[in-house]
Amino acid sequence: MRWRFKFTVTALLLIAPGVFAQDQQQHVPQAQFLSSYSPGNDIAGFGGLSGFEISKDGQLFFALSDRSILFEGQLSREDGIISSLTLRPAMPLLSGNGQIFRGKSGDSEGLALSPTGDLTISFEGIPRLSRVPDTSSGPIHLDRIKRPEEFRRLPENAALEALAISKNGAFFTLPEDPRDGGDFPVWRFHNNTWDQPFMISRIGEYLPVGADFGPDGMFYLLERRLGLLGFASRIRRFRFSGDNISESGTILETTAGQHDNLEGIALWCDDQERIRITMVSDNNYFILQTTEFVEYVIP
Repeated sequence: MRWRFKFTVTALLLIAPGVFAQDQQQHVPQAQFLSSYSPGNDIAGFGGLSGFEISKDGQLFFALSDRSILFEGQLSREDGIISSLTLRPAMPLLSGNGQIFRGKSGDSEGLALSPTGDLTISFEGIPRLSRVPDTSSGPIHLDRIKRPEEFRRLPENAALEALAISKNGAFFTLPEDPRDGGDFPVWRFHNNTWDQPFMISRIGEYLPVGADFGPDGMFYLLERRLGLLGFASRIRRFRFSGDNISESGTILETTAGQHDNLEGIALWCDDQERIRITMVSDNNYFILQTTEFVEYVIP
């Protein structure tokens, strides 16, 4: 999300901390912190990361900037911990007829990688999904997917942040904030048809910003809230079955300022057969924030 209030972020870093009510945690195994790696803000253009996908071995990755730029890279690890990264040249995203996205039309947020290696992107400013036909070279001309009429009524700058694809090829997306104080509607796109089978409950001040299906087939939702000391993140886990949804609880909740503005999430199995969670932060191209890769493991 392109934050509307960089001034607010700066101000919050300068005023005294407050006290936040904590959501009641269910008794589920908690994800354990492994490492945090920051390449800094010195890689030209590499920032604003809102979407993220990673290969099954945790090395190759795609990262999506909220300015319609796609990055492909590789993570290097020492003893399983991220130590460095390499990047291919940035790939600008263009409309199907080769036009540059301008203003809110280029606010790319969610990223989903299919089992066959195809990428799909969700946009927030003008809510929609678009397919990435080829990543062998840039710039990339996107193939836009027909959207449901309901997307037109989503609030500006609070629409489709999260996107994930299930093993059967169904896409699931939801808005950051419907702005009605209610739960979050989840839309599904499968067999060229849209529907809205269920809602995800709103708990506390957290808002959804990223999603992925894990190797266990469960749906992991990354949420965020802004506090006086910075950003706090939470991950909730769900099981989808047909048109039904059940929540298995919160597996991670960080303190404000523990990490930067985490928006992208991807899950994979490491060589110890543990599910790893790799997340990336959106630095908003702002000097007081940083691009950060964060990894947790589910015991």
